[in-house]
Amino acid sequence: MLGLPLTFTVPLVLTALAALPAIWLLLRITPPQPKRVDFPPLKILADLRPERETPARTPWWLLLLRLLLAAFLILAAAGPIWNPMAADSSRAPLLLILDNGFASAHDWRERMSLASERIEAAGREGRVVALVAAADEPAAVEPTNPGAAMERLRSIKPQPHLPDRQSHLDSIRRYLEATPDADIVWISDGVAGVDGQGFVDGLAQMSNGRRITVLKAERATALALAGVENAVGQLKVQVVRPEVNGRDSGTVRALDLKNLPLADARFTFDANATETTASFDVPTEIRNAIARIEILGEGSAGAVSLVDERGKRRRVGLVFGGTSDQAQPLLSPLYYIERALSPYSEIRQGRGAVADAVTQLIDEQVSVLVLADVGGLDRETLGRVTAFVENGGLLLRFAGSRLAAGNDELVPVRLRRGGRNLGGTLSWDTPKTFAPFTRESPFFGLNVPEEIGVRRQILAEPDGDLAGKTWASLSDGTPIVTADKRGDGLIVLFHVTADTTWSNLPLSGLFVDMLRRIAALAGAPNEANAEARNAENQTVAPRLTLDGYGIFTSPPPNARAVTRNYAERATAEHPPGFYGPVDSSLAVNALVSGDRLAPLNFAPLNARMAGLVGARTVDLRAPLLTIAVVLLLIDTLASLWLGGHLASVFGRARRAGAGAAIVLAAILIMDPGSGLQAQERKPAVPNSDSALVTRLAYVITGDSQIDETSRAGLAGLTQVLGQRTALQPGEPIGIDPARDEIAFYPLIYWPIVASRPIPSDAAIRRLDAFMKGGGTVIFDTRDAFSTQPGGAVSAEAQQLRRMLATLDIPELEPVPADHVLTKTFYILDRFPGRYATGQTWVEALPPQSQEEGNRPARSGDGVSPIIITSNDLAAAWAVGPRGEALFPVVGSDTRQREMAYRGGVNIVMYALTGNYKADQVHVPALLERLGQ
Repeated sequence: MLGLPLTFTVPLVLTALAALPAIWLLLRITPPQPKRVDFPPLKILADLRPERETPARTPWWLLLLRLLLAAFLILAAAGPIWNPMAADSSRAPLLLILDNGFASAHDWRERMSLASERIEAAGREGRVVALVAAADEPAAVEPTNPGAAMERLRSIKPQPHLPDRQSHLDSIRRYLEATPDADIVWISDGVAGVDGQGFVDGLAQMSNGRRITVLKAERATALALAGVENAVGQLKVQVVRPEVNGRDSGTVRALDLKNLPLADARFTFDANATETTASFDVPTEIRNAIARIEILGEGSAGAVSLVDERGKRRRVGLVFGGTSDQAQPLLSPLYYIERALSPYSEIRQGRGAVADAVTQLIDEQVSVLVLADVGGLDRETLGRVTAFVENGGLLLRFAGSRLAAGNDELVPVRLRRGGRNLGGTLSWDTPKTFAPFTRESPFFGLNVPEEIGVRRQILAEPDGDLAGKTWASLSDGTPIVTADKRGDGLIVLFHVTADTTWSNLPLSGLFVDMLRRIAALAGAPNEANAEARNAENQTVAPRLTLDGYGIFTSPPPNARAVTRNYAERATAEHPPGFYGPVDSSLAVNALVSGDRLAPLNFAPLNARMAGLVGARTVDLRAPLLTIAVVLLLIDTLASLWLGGHLASVFGRARRAGAGAAIVLAAILIMDPGSGLQAQERKPAVPNSDSALVTRLAYVITGDSQIDETSRAGLAGLTQVLGQRTALQPGEPIGIDPARDEIAFYPLIYWPIVASRPIPSDAAIRRLDAFMKGGGTVIFDTRDAFSTQPGGAVSAEAQQLRRMLATLDIPELEPVPADHVLTKTFYILDRFPGRYATGQTWVEALPPQSQEEGNRPARSGDGVSPIIITSNDLAAAWAVGPRGEALFPVVGSDTRQREMAYRGGVNIVMYALTGNYKADQVHVPALLERLGQ
């Protein structure tokens, strides 16, 4: 019924309420059940009465109880539905505006439920629905039937950027002009978008007395991150909220590129504050490994801040070649360098002589080594610095008298010794200033102050590639900053001193900006190439982007590339995520430093405000049936009581209970320990021959189908081992690492199931001890068929990462061609399972020797404690009772199942025998045994 919140799906059943008077009359004339009385022959004669008695009528309260029971059953059969929105409905068209920016992701389920209820109510009322998603691209607003609107609603997802609601005003205006009687319902997140208050003001102007309803939380509940600062000693992240919303504290977590947690930090908002700071007090190495920071439990793209190379804090080592009397504050060149770099880098100063200072800083693993007026290095120190650069380090040198007189090769260009004086008494030249930076220079875009003057410099010898090595030059064209790539590292030379003796450059802000850009190149020398220097023109394509919930996904079809110097917040065309290659990614975030969230002011709309929770359609059949069942139970007990049966039932129960207690006591007396033993579960233990018989084990995941596949797979592999090798293993056994002893098994197969909980701490400790004790675990994610190269990480892979986060896992690598695993029994080059496209990972071998072609084996047995694959090995090995294969293999190789068995044999033999075949001592004996 329109206008009432209570409706019935089968209203005709309500006509049965007219039968209640007949039921009342029938119950009234029906006497109660006769009371049972035991027959005492003598006593009954004394109690006889001469008058005649008639049966009593049904008590009024029992009659009322039964009438209520019948009424509740009739009402339940009519299908009553409580729909509060029905009381405020009309037949006018409905315009539903849904906010779907990242601020809506936190409670998106409630918003979708509320929107669905509005559309369903419109369907019951015969209304058409027009739907507008505020964060999507603007499009024409078209009225549709509620069914089509519901399909459109299901396709709407939270977007990872702030909405531009104002871009929809034109299409909304045209729709309202065509349907002037339309009702407007806005499910809002309460957070201003990129248009600020513009959408509210525009909607208010075109309302013209229309009924507008705004559904929102009482306070905007969104939390977001607005910039990361890698400050001195701490990494700080700005946490913001649009208004005081009761969410006054929380936790932010830092993760690395592998999505492994590195550190947690708490944040707390002061009273009436809308922004606060969370700090990670961790070493520089850990801070530089942070790639993602997120607010735990928020689940939105705005609550995630990605960190790229621009946010890394480099460790810079400073060495001065002057005497001790020059190494004083305000006198030493290191003073200006330290003041310029300390806000962005971790500064270390070497102590002692130049050789000792350089050795100390290289041992401390600095990323940038600064040599200020160091003219010459001894052979050993020169070799160490050369190796430092070739291995990826950045050497930054400043000129001086010692360098002008020195003669070493750690400079980017050939130098003309002696230097060049400008403005002296014997010089015709005046001090020169900097020329504008070219597009090929890493300094391009920096403003050159006119007051900078250079009085002296070291000149570079003319050379054919001098122009390509020049990053900055004077107004007369002579190079003032040059650079050259050496190995994996970079050498940069300032042709002036780091203090004010040769120029006033160290006193300017340009000096700070130049050093900051140079330090940012540490670890990424390729960024200094000519084709990569122009950040304004070079573009990088999206590699991994965030969806509205802050989860990494593949880039959407509308995502476009950004320039290298892109520093704006994310948009629909540039979603948040990592752009460019892995080793030099550019991070784009939903909010950047300086952004804040602001609440919307809905006063201009003069709208009816309501919350997100409250208007819910409730099916009343279950409560009414529950009440009817309770009334039926009360009626039954009352009937038994009136008939005298209830007391007899209690009496029999007491007698039965006493008998049962006697029997239980007798059992406990005969065997006092049996009762306790029956209730206490013993952990599963292997058979008594486990120490004598080799068995393969698999982890019981709790998923019956996967566990049966693991059992059948290891059973099939066990049969193959018994047929082809001297090993005669026993039947495989399922284990629970948290309860069972796993030291008896050389190899454990662990299929990863994303829906199962993370193993307990006890299981992790047992597993860690097992691996350190020589055991091997095969982790199989079984997702090779569904995972695409470069695509999103599967749920199983994410589950495995969480499992391994607390384990002491060695460095891993894909199985090399010369690994012992490829030749323990069969000669193999791959390890397929049901799928053949997945990669198999083992512990990384030592680096290849320069003298020999093969990499040496490790000490000990050399067995990798962990093998990771995604090829679903157990499914390829699995056999049925008659030896038939249970699962088909996926691949073009007709021998894939055979190769899977051979790979399994190699893995088992590798776990049992180690790396003995890598030992060259055994080669003569093996060749002799083969008869060669």
